[in-house]
Amino acid sequence: LGFGPGTMSAAAQNAPQPPQVYRPGVGDLMTMTIQPRHTKIAIAGREANWPLAKYELHQLQEALDRVVQNWPRWKGLPLGGMVDSIIRGPMDELGKAIERKDEVTFDAAYEKLTEGCNACHQAANVGQIVIKVPSGSSFPDQDFRPREP
Repeated sequence: LGFGPGTMSAAAQNAPQPPQVYRPGVGDLMTMTIQPRHTKIAIAGREANWPLAKYELHQLQEALDRVVQNWPRWKGLPLGGMVDSIIRGPMDELGKAIERKDEVTFDAAYEKLTEGCNACHQAANVGQIVIKVPSGSSFPDQDFRPREP
């Protein structure tokens, strides 16, 4: 029909292109996946809901892994190395406090985690993003009080 190799029919040329795959930026991922987990851990700990705090800490670890997997380097910075050197230690301490159900140690470890978040922001030149220990005791649509199984 007159089509040689590498030529397309008019219909193929005018066919709708598939949508571009959405790749959230680091800021999107931090706001969508990291920051809510950080908040939920605090509230679960405040309510002494240790199973939920443990779950949310695990979710935070997985979310950070996905951020690093999708953005191993951001603005020339090695995100994986930053997370490992700044955040992993406080997360491990927090996990131990949760396992022991120790509110005092939990509060101290959570504060260290929060400080680590801010240190990471400083290192990434986004120090205007300041994370704090949540002062409220609710997440808009979730009840954090422990439930009996």
